[in-house]
Amino acid sequence: MKKYVLMFVMVSLTLGLKAQKGNVNEKKVDALLAKMTLEEKVGQMTQITLGVVGTQKDGEINPEALKNAVLKYNVGSILNVTNHALTVEEWHSVLTKIADEAKNTRLKIPVLYGLDGIHGQTYTLESTLFPQNIGMAATRNIELAKAITKVAAKELRASGVRWNFATVLDCGRQPLWSRFPETYGEDVYMGKTMGAAVIKAYEEDGLDRPTAVASCMKHFLGYSASRNGKDRTPIYLPEIEMREYYLPQFKEAVKAGASSVMINSSIINGVPVHASKYLLTDILRKELGFNGVAVSDWEDIKRVFAWHHVAATPREAVAMCVNAGVDMSMVPYDFTFYELLLEAVKLKEVPLSRINEAARRILLLKMNLGLFDNPYPEESAKGNFGKAEYQVLALDAAREAMTLLKNQNGVLPLDKHKKYLVLGPGAQSISTLNGCWSYTWQGKEEQWYPKDSKTILQCITDKVGAANVTTTTVKGFESPENFTTGGLAAAAKTADVVILCLGENAYAESPGNIGDLALDENQQDLAKAAIALGKPVILVLTEGRPRFITNIEPKMDGILMAYWSGRKSAEAIADVLFGDYNPNGRLPFSYPRSSGEIVLYDRKPAEDIREVFNDDIHTGYHPLFAFGAGLSYTTFSYSDLKLSTGVLQGDGTMQVSVVVTNTGKVDGKHTVELYTRDLYASLSPDMRRLRAFQKIDLKAGESKTVSFSLNKNDLAFVNNELKTVTEAGDFKVMVGDLTGDFQYK
Repeated sequence: MKKYVLMFVMVSLTLGLKAQKGNVNEKKVDALLAKMTLEEKVGQMTQITLGVVGTQKDGEINPEALKNAVLKYNVGSILNVTNHALTVEEWHSVLTKIADEAKNTRLKIPVLYGLDGIHGQTYTLESTLFPQNIGMAATRNIELAKAITKVAAKELRASGVRWNFATVLDCGRQPLWSRFPETYGEDVYMGKTMGAAVIKAYEEDGLDRPTAVASCMKHFLGYSASRNGKDRTPIYLPEIEMREYYLPQFKEAVKAGASSVMINSSIINGVPVHASKYLLTDILRKELGFNGVAVSDWEDIKRVFAWHHVAATPREAVAMCVNAGVDMSMVPYDFTFYELLLEAVKLKEVPLSRINEAARRILLLKMNLGLFDNPYPEESAKGNFGKAEYQVLALDAAREAMTLLKNQNGVLPLDKHKKYLVLGPGAQSISTLNGCWSYTWQGKEEQWYPKDSKTILQCITDKVGAANVTTTTVKGFESPENFTTGGLAAAAKTADVVILCLGENAYAESPGNIGDLALDENQQDLAKAAIALGKPVILVLTEGRPRFITNIEPKMDGILMAYWSGRKSAEAIADVLFGDYNPNGRLPFSYPRSSGEIVLYDRKPAEDIREVFNDDIHTGYHPLFAFGAGLSYTTFSYSDLKLSTGVLQGDGTMQVSVVVTNTGKVDGKHTVELYTRDLYASLSPDMRRLRAFQKIDLKAGESKTVSFSLNKNDLAFVNNELKTVTEAGDFKVMVGDLTGDFQYK
């Protein structure tokens, strides 16, 4: 009892100190704001890219350009790199020069630097890169997601950067979308629980500490719901759908303490989100209670005029967006936002109160980050960069992401004493293992990756020896030699098994736009040629989104979905293929068969039905691999499903337990997922919704009781009045192959 009392006292003291510090910072900001001119306040709202104050050489500052930006235009924030990642020392040099120049301003207000560290610190050379969010969702491991986030925060801070534009909370329900790999997949619960945990992990140490950074929820709201799957293209989204599938992730992230939010670049129902006061003020601020900084995405305020044509002039676009609720404009190439906003305020198109509000939020974030106390890169933080244990964690994360989709006749794991032919563009590519935001924006320039990064071919060779490996591949995913089929028969002559490495090279944002999820023809032709060899074929997929493999899947003996799993992807792939690690990843999306059958797991009953005259054929949800699919080298059974009550009432809770047994001969991790179904409701209910999951580790023959707690909020949906409600009625709970029935009253 004494221990728990002491813990309570310590937590209370910590919270009290944080609140006290917050109040002090607010008073300091208010006092500073009272001294500032309009120009200084508008400057705080202006964000430019590093290239504006740099030279053509990465990491080099143009002193006159920097002086112009900071002293003349009072710029409050800078972001990005010129071309590629810098060393820690180069970052410290750049940020020190920026901090020095800020000391020359009238009020000595520090500049806030921001970067896109999407799966680790993207823009520092030798940083540790982890699986993309889609891969982390496959791990179903919240604690692991938090652990890698802590490392990302430390390596950002070690580089001198205190603001990270992560994590992506967009729901991945459109697999064509080029930012799909940055999402946590198609499920709302997965996105909101893992997303909120990551947000908290970035910040919970305290923003003024050298192990934390300010996080950024993005992209508010509905960015991933593009009708045609292209980045930054129009979205048509009923509000009821928006609230059911796209808003909950942001609601949870706000509760988790997110310091900032980035706005959706697109338009929803014809309205640019950057200019939507309903979304940015009524929902984000008033309904969700968010009080942090709202930053635009790249050039998006300009595009309200130039692309979307809802503003007649650039100044009107600026006024619309600031009045809607944007606090900071990622301009980012010039100072037009600054100049136009000054004009708009003087013409009373934007009230001074709105400027004060935005500037106050930005200054408070800087104050909370400790920039007013020390605007320079912290020497004490440098020791947190590149620790050996980060590589161990990267391997753990990559291993847990690996998702075994097919293992026909137990072909896997492979025998280390057999001979292998390794084919495909992914065999000797580093970029296809990491994907977007990897030392460069697109992630394709392999010269910037750590020199000790390994390929799939190298790791297979490490397992079985060079004498047992043949390949026709070369370095570079897109090298034509990787698709040559002429000499395969000769190369395969001594091989027992073919390992075929297909998928996607790295891409980010609009350059990743595609018109079809089908694999490139050259990859399909290579797959057919591999099949024609008459040997067992193991397909390894390194891809950010599900590319169609329907026509080749029947002839594949094994299929391993590896996603873009970061620095240790190749090692994890080889570990799984050769049985040194038992796979336990689960698909965070439904892997579609064809473009005409993209149906998600949480479908409506009518989506399940394919009418044939008077007979209902329930084949509507028929993906190649279902949401949650994932095989192991052992087997698990479920038994003794228990519900603590048959009637869940009011605000009460219901306990659900199930016994899980490892019935195989190999130790293994396994994710237990709990789904519910509302049998009848005022709106057509979903066929099933994920409500909880737990990852457990079972030795061969071991059993464990797994327990979950459900309440009315877990059963809620958005009704026609746009209210989140739980209606009385009959429900099913589903865990593994077991089901139970209960009522809610």
